[in-house]
Amino acid sequence: MRFTDTPELAIWRGEVRSFIQQHWGAAHDRDELASHGPRSGRYAEIGAKTRTWLDKLAERRWIAPAWPEEYGGAGMSVLEQFVLSQELHEAGAPTSRPMMNLVGPTIMLHGTEEQKAEHLPPLLRGEVQWCQGFSEPGAGSDLASLQTRAVRDGDDYVVNGQKIWTSGAHTAQWMFMMARTDPSAPKHRGISYLLLPMNSPGLTVRPLINMADGHAFNEVFFEDVRVPVKNRIGEENRGWYVGATTLDFERSNISRAIHSRKSVAKLARYLRERPAGAAGAQAHRMEVADRAVETGVCELLSYVIVTIQARGGVPNKEASMCKMFGSELSQRLARTEMQVTGMAGQVRYSPYLEGYGMDPAMAYLSVVPATIAAGSSEVQRNIIATRGLGLPRG
Repeated sequence: MRFTDTPELAIWRGEVRSFIQQHWGAAHDRDELASHGPRSGRYAEIGAKTRTWLDKLAERRWIAPAWPEEYGGAGMSVLEQFVLSQELHEAGAPTSRPMMNLVGPTIMLHGTEEQKAEHLPPLLRGEVQWCQGFSEPGAGSDLASLQTRAVRDGDDYVVNGQKIWTSGAHTAQWMFMMARTDPSAPKHRGISYLLLPMNSPGLTVRPLINMADGHAFNEVFFEDVRVPVKNRIGEENRGWYVGATTLDFERSNISRAIHSRKSVAKLARYLRERPAGAAGAQAHRMEVADRAVETGVCELLSYVIVTIQARGGVPNKEASMCKMFGSELSQRLARTEMQVTGMAGQVRYSPYLEGYGMDPAMAYLSVVPATIAAGSSEVQRNIIATRGLGLPRG
C-alpha cells in the first residue's frame, strides 16, 4: 500500500533505494535471524554488518534525519523522513542507534555548549551507549510521581532511589534521568534532568530477565550517587519540561505496519505450501485474512499521521489510535502465528519453519509488553475518549 509520491519525493525514494541496495543488500538478511539460533553464527555476522551499515548512515547524516545540520543531522522534512524510514524498514535495515533520538535532541535544545561538544559527536558516531532512567516502581505511566531524590551538596547532587525497566543499562556508559530536587513542589515541578556515568560509585544495575529468556530491561539502584551540577540539563526543578523535548520527528510508526505486513506475507506463504487438507486450514485462512485487513488499517493510520505532520499539525488522538491499534495488532498477529504453525511454532528456532523467517514462539513471548510500553492501551483509549471524542474523564 503506497500513496503516489510527488516528483521530488520519487527522486528521493530512488536515491534511498539505491543507497540501501549498494550498502545493505537483500531485504531478507535481518529477517532470517528469526529462524536461526544464536549458535548458527548468523548473529555475529549480522551484528558486524549492522555496525558497518550504521556508520554508512552516519556518513550521510541519515542516522539523524530530523537533527539540524549544525549538529550533524540531515535536517530533513517530515515527508523525507517518512520515505527514508519506509524504505529502510522495507529492506529490514537498521535505522538508528539506541536512545539517540531521545537524549540527542534534549542536549541539543537545552544543553550548554560544553555539554553539546562532549556528548553529541560520540553519540552520532556510536562510541557511547545511553540508557533512560525515567520509570520507577511507583511511577510508570504516571511518570511525574517519581520519587528518586537528588539533593544539592555543593557542586554535586546526591542521588538516592531506584529506576526500573531501564533498557540497556547493563551495556550503557551514560544515563539520562529525571530526579526530584524539590519534594515540596507540585509533582510536575521540582524535577531536574541529569546526565551521569554508569560507572558512578553507588550505582548498581540488576538484570530483569523476561519470559522469553531475554535480557533487555534492568533495575538501577542509587545509593548516595554523586552527580556534578554541571551535568544538569536545563534549569533546576524544570526537568519535566526538558524531558518533554521533541524535534519535528516523523511519528507515523510505519515500522510496525511494515513488520506486520511482512509477517502476514510469511504466514500466507506457509499456508500455501502446507499439504492440502491440513488440519484447521479453513479457519487459518480466515484468521490470516483478518490480520491482512488489520495490517492495511495500521498502514493507513501511519499515512494519516505523517499527513498531519506534513501540514504543520501535531498528531494527538491520531497518534494514540496508531499506537494502540498497532501494539494490539502485534499481539493478535503473534497469536495467529502460533495457531497457524501449531506444534512447529512452539519450538524456538524450529527446523520445521526454516526458510520462512519466522520464530512464532519468540514473537508470542516478546509482544506481551507491547500494550504497556510507551503508553498502555488504557492510557491511549483515555486520550482518544477525552481529546478525540470530547468525553468527560472517567
